[in-house]
Amino acid sequence: MASVPEGFAKKWWGLLLRGILAIAFGLTAFLLPDVTLLTLALLYGAYALVDGLVSTWFGRISRSWWLVLFGLLGIGVGIYTLYLPINTATAMLYMIAAWILFRGVIEIVTAIRLRTEIRNEWSLLIAGLFSIGMALLLFARPGAGALAVVWLVGAYALVSGVLLIKLALRVRRLPQ
Repeated sequence: MASVPEGFAKKWWGLLLRGILAIAFGLTAFLLPDVTLLTLALLYGAYALVDGLVSTWFGRISRSWWLVLFGLLGIGVGIYTLYLPINTATAMLYMIAAWILFRGVIEIVTAIRLRTEIRNEWSLLIAGLFSIGMALLLFARPGAGALAVVWLVGAYALVSGVLLIKLALRVRRLPQ
């Protein structure tokens, strides 16, 4: 059995290909963010649909009614997403905004309670206000929030791709 470095050295080109694909995806996210967002939503829709079908099938053969219900929900979400992918992307952004808003409120409440224990505690209060401000911005401008998410994913893909290419070039030199 080959060791891990030896296996990497023999298949270094696979790492190189992954890195190139990651960089291509990252560049696409920056150059065509609308297409990237639509593609991510469609991929999620396809996943939800297939997962729902498999869950429903498995629930039926295992006589698990809750798995059948979960599967039917997945099928519904998948069909909805494939039919209206932008609505799904917007809904996910609103869920993130709601979570940030809730977090901000909890941070402010916690900061107020901490004031009885710690003098001049203001950093958590400011964090809470920042969270609420960010949530309100996302609610007011969901397109800008979606663009920011796509750019973050694109930046991740670019960095990841560069690192994979660097690794591929290093392990290529290992003995095979």
